[in-house]
Amino acid sequence: MKHILPLIILLLSFTAFGQNERLKEKRDQIKAMKVAFLTTELNLTPEEAAKFWPVYNAYDDKQFELRHQKMKTYAKKLNDGSLDNMSEKEALVFLNQIENTDDEQYHCRKKYNQALRGILIPTKILKLRKSEIDFDRKLLQQYRNKNK
Repeated sequence: MKHILPLIILLLSFTAFGQNERLKEKRDQIKAMKVAFLTTELNLTPEEAAKFWPVYNAYDDKQFELRHQKMKTYAKKLNDGSLDNMSEKEALVFLNQIENTDDEQYHCRKKYNQALRGILIPTKILKLRKSEIDFDRKLLQQYRNKNK
């Protein structure tokens, strides 16, 4: 029994690691598709692209981190049944956490938009926002078609 428990723990850690790796690979694959899509849609000049992609990637990574943090907090509170047993004070703290994350996302987006104004003309910024929405729709449609 002493030898089986460490073996089980080791196998479970490999399984969890493998799942994390697959998720990271999938995220990287989607990110590559998005880069290709946005590059085509925006028709960036080489100078624009050199300035744009580092700013875009930093923003995208920060937004992903904030969304992930928010969803992790939601899932933890909502899935363990603690919501039903939460005091009003605890609920207020939880609401404040949600609002703080929302504020941080908003300020991140605002800072990103300001940075873009130094790189792209306003019409390309608007086209970028539309292209991001179009990409998300296209990705969702592919997912729906794949699962039919």
